[in-house]
Amino acid sequence: MSHQQRLDDLLDRLKKTRDELEAEIDRLLEGKRKQFSYTLQRGKVIFDRNVSKLQKKQRVGSLRYIFSAPWLTILTSPIIYGMLIPLALLDLTITIYQHICFRVYKVPRVVRSEYVVIDRHKLPYLNTIQKINCVYCGYGNGLIAYAREVIARTEQFWCPIKHAVRVKGLHDREQKFLDYGDAEAWRNELQKVRCDWEDPINEKPKGEQQ
Repeated sequence: MSHQQRLDDLLDRLKKTRDELEAEIDRLLEGKRKQFSYTLQRGKVIFDRNVSKLQKKQRVGSLRYIFSAPWLTILTSPIIYGMLIPLALLDLTITIYQHICFRVYKVPRVVRSEYVVIDRHKLPYLNTIQKINCVYCGYGNGLIAYAREVIARTEQFWCPIKHAVRVKGLHDREQKFLDYGDAEAWRNELQKVRCDWEDPINEKPKGEQQ
């Protein structure tokens, strides 16, 4: 078996393992919803009324929360929240970018709502400050994942070539890329790679086909 065949076999096994993992996570989440008495209705979290009342009693008031916080937390909070400006700018520009350029080159667009999920502010036991913190962190991390997928699809279209050395944190789409130094593959297989938008790990691509 060649190295490429072995790699393909490992990727197939990884896909099956990830499918099993996602199914198990779905079952786990369903069990957690029953355990903590909440349901999802059209994407909205609905807590049992009695459970919501009990959780509100465990909430620490915002003023008490602020006055009990370490002074370094208070001093650094403007710097932390100051990052909202570049994050919002990234969100705006990356969205405009993909809606213009991806349409032109017929690249499937990334569905932002699959990455940016804001739901932890609905927890009754969090005070206003904690809810704001959770919204901020959920937005920031989801936005980076969303932008990463947009950029990954851009790289797949324009420069789908693997690096000569191992690089940490590469996106999954890099598995589809052509080998470094393979000029023949670049000449003959570039268009094939550009058209292969199936997710390399999941069965279906995350995005809307134009």
